[in-house]
Amino acid sequence: MAQRFRVAVVGAGAAGLATLKALADAGVPAVAFEAADTVGGLWVYGAPGSPAYRTLHLNTSKGRTEFADHPMPADWPDYPDHTRVAGYLGDYADRFGLRAAVRLRHTVDRVTRTADGWRVHATGPDGPSALDVEAVVVANGHNRTPHRPDPYPGECAAEQLHSHDYRGPEQLAGRRVLVVGGGNSAMDIAVDASYAATRTLLSLRRGVWVVPKYLLGRPADTLNGALARRLPWRLRQRISQRMLTTVVGPPTRYGLPAPTHGFLQDHPTLSDALLSRLTHGDIHARPGIARFAGDRVEFTDGRVDAVDLVVWCTGYRVTVPFLDAGLLGDGADRLPLYRHVFHLDAPGLAFVGLMQSTGAAFPLLEAQARLVAARLAGTWTPPEPARQAAACRTELRAATARWGHRRPHMRVDFDAYLAELRRELAAGRRRAGAAR
Repeated sequence: MAQRFRVAVVGAGAAGLATLKALADAGVPAVAFEAADTVGGLWVYGAPGSPAYRTLHLNTSKGRTEFADHPMPADWPDYPDHTRVAGYLGDYADRFGLRAAVRLRHTVDRVTRTADGWRVHATGPDGPSALDVEAVVVANGHNRTPHRPDPYPGECAAEQLHSHDYRGPEQLAGRRVLVVGGGNSAMDIAVDASYAATRTLLSLRRGVWVVPKYLLGRPADTLNGALARRLPWRLRQRISQRMLTTVVGPPTRYGLPAPTHGFLQDHPTLSDALLSRLTHGDIHARPGIARFAGDRVEFTDGRVDAVDLVVWCTGYRVTVPFLDAGLLGDGADRLPLYRHVFHLDAPGLAFVGLMQSTGAAFPLLEAQARLVAARLAGTWTPPEPARQAAACRTELRAATARWGHRRPHMRVDFDAYLAELRRELAAGRRRAGAAR
């Protein structure tokens, strides 16, 4: 007799594996659908849809990144590369017996509501299939659909590449490279280019805080983590910003534009090598692009440079193509979710990983997954719908005040949110006990 699954999980990367583990711990039968031919998601270099490049490393330290129930090896470096992280996720799946619950090479095409649950339509090696389940957990990540900026004035004759399609420095060798963006991928690729390319330009439309991976001899994120357990973020901001400018200097010291926002009001950009390459003249900072003219690009300060290759490190659009648009409202990146997990109007629909954290992701995925598992096991009960909606509005106001209109629905402070999920799990368990 075929096993009956109560839950379908979309994706078997870090979020999907954490969800399968939590559901198994709670005794809830589940199956995951994974488009690739192995588990590990974006960390699997060369896997379909993975944005991993050969020089990719964690930008959060291993102690702040690891799952609580599966520590990273003590002899690993503080910032492991993608091969180690992919292997770590594979070991996680093996240790907890998760691979048997994953249907590899199965792409979810559509998820629809039924009278008593959900139907998942997927295409696998044997063709299309459908599965009826009680609940669906969307855990397929949101770094899969590249965002390309609106066209600039003029005609660009240079080759153009999005960071999603970057794999290694050989793509940059001997070229005059323009890297556009201020995130971690932009910094990594600009550093790669500074060794391989004929000339490297880095264009930032707005300033960002660049944080070395080590401060005062320790991984930088461990210092802010220690402060986060004691101080509100505004006070942490002042302390961290003062420390950073004292130890490293302001970004303008390196020819970069002044940051638009205060420290801790955007995703951190970490790089040990970028500032050194700038001061050695191996990377040339530029402001935003004004226009293209063939193989030449004019910047907003009037400078003009010839380029052969433009690498757009301009992020991703947040899409969930298999869900009906009516379930996504104004868009997946503006979807109100209770505690960033539960859909307010669709019981049985949950999300693990639809967030942007100031720090690492794995511990937050683990905590979200435990909340989902407790809900489906009946050991956690949410508050009434009106209180859920009110909590979403309160969180959105606070996030907008801190991060402005840059995806405030998705923004979370790593330490504060992790503590909030622990409190929520305890409160929901008390509600479940009272209901019984």
